[in-house]
Amino acid sequence: MMTFHGTTIIGIHRNGHTAICGDGQVTLGDAVIKATAIKIRRLYEDKVVIGFAGATSDAISLFEKFEERLKANKGNLKKAAVELAKDWRSDKFLRRLEAMLIAGDKTGIILISGVGDVLEPDDGIAAIGSGGNYALAAARSLVKHSKLSNREIVQEAIHVAADICIYTNHNFIVEEV
Repeated sequence: MMTFHGTTIIGIHRNGHTAICGDGQVTLGDAVIKATAIKIRRLYEDKVVIGFAGATSDAISLFEKFEERLKANKGNLKKAAVELAKDWRSDKFLRRLEAMLIAGDKTGIILISGVGDVLEPDDGIAAIGSGGNYALAAARSLVKHSKLSNREIVQEAIHVAADICIYTNHNFIVEEV
């Protein structure tokens, strides 16, 4: 799995509800360039939430392509994700894009990578980026040992990651569907 510095995205899907949270840090080498970047977006009539780790311009290209796939598949998240992954692997331009995505709606959450992975986590929790594993561990523990909402879990998970990972900060955006 690819790791991108300066990003942590965590998402959770439970009980027909998805929350995705992304921190705001962007780094260039070992310097913080921006602390308030927005790496989470709503797509397809605000019914799908998506977050990215990787190069911003690459992610924007992928957001646009994914929204096209969502429209063509009438909002079917899984179908659109598989089609995006196929395009991403086979298209000469898209193949060079360096990013990973987490997308979710009321039906589930999916991780999409440029190497063709379309993964639906068994526990409904997915994370990407430099602090992704820290956020993932925190979210899994919070789900198991608390009654927090999905929104509260992803927020707390980002805070844990930001306390550990130098490429993650406490400025975050959360979107829910």
